[in-house]
Amino acid sequence: MLSRIRTACRAAVASVVAIMAFGVAPAALAQAWPSKPVKILVGFAPGGAMDIVARTLGERMAASLGQPVVVENKPGAASNIAIRLLIDSPPDGYTVMLVANGLAANPFLYTQQPFDPVQDVAPVSLVARLPVVIAANASSDLATLKKLVEASKARPGSVNYATPGSGSTPHLAMELFARAAGISLTHVPYKGGAPAIADVLGGQLPLVAVNAVEVLPHVKAGKLRVLAALSAERVSTLPDTPTIAESGYPGFEASVWHAFIAPKGTPPAVIAKLNDAIGKALASPDVKERLAKLGAVTSPSTPAELGTLVRAEHERYGRLIRDANIKAN
Repeated sequence: MLSRIRTACRAAVASVVAIMAFGVAPAALAQAWPSKPVKILVGFAPGGAMDIVARTLGERMAASLGQPVVVENKPGAASNIAIRLLIDSPPDGYTVMLVANGLAANPFLYTQQPFDPVQDVAPVSLVARLPVVIAANASSDLATLKKLVEASKARPGSVNYATPGSGSTPHLAMELFARAAGISLTHVPYKGGAPAIADVLGGQLPLVAVNAVEVLPHVKAGKLRVLAALSAERVSTLPDTPTIAESGYPGFEASVWHAFIAPKGTPPAVIAKLNDAIGKALASPDVKERLAKLGAVTSPSTPAELGTLVRAEHERYGRLIRDANIKAN
């Protein structure tokens, strides 16, 4: 009898210790974090806008966190490969990812690697918004947004526009604008912004929709004219260009946004530390200056605010992609 009592007592103590261990594990992890380098996944090749943003922020985040922050490029499938790697990573805060609108749109465009951007990841912070612009060949008759709308209404579908690809953010932004303006445009997808711009410069097409930073050199050279920015605010590098809202479509906004996400289940305290490091990096004057050169507007947020944005964008893109029957390249 005494032996059974002692065994039961030892089991009870072990259970209490186990429960306490599970209870303090997340807190202990947060207190010790970070104790090794933090990795930022980027779903595109080095040298692009997202890669530049990740490396710029990574340098400043390392100073706040006291650990190296390294960028790992995993291009492919419009960033889906990198997103899947993130989802499958341990939820310990040592692997995060810089994503864009594709996080919200890709589940409707691709079926090979399905994921739920609301349920399968943890939001950390919005980083920046990069405006999409509509630009025309400088010699085109479509010299203003008003003329573009008038030409399309006179002959629906007669106005062609180029984008970096079917299902790309500029493509989706133009489709959203066409619906807001009540017009029909003809989309011509390319494999990247550079070849799309090249054909507009060559006169094969009248219009192109791309990130603002991609057209800037050609605008300065007098070869392209920007008709409007599809952003809530004017582009700092194109201060004379009106927004879509200023051009007669109040409330319209369709920017490229960049944000940090982490694997689902990452402890809230670790998310908070990451969010703080990102916020400090974005407040740095040199980071602001470098992002401004990309035409980006820094937009730090709370994890909850980013979660709300992703949910809203997922719903908006879902409706558009289904209604317009948009397919990825």
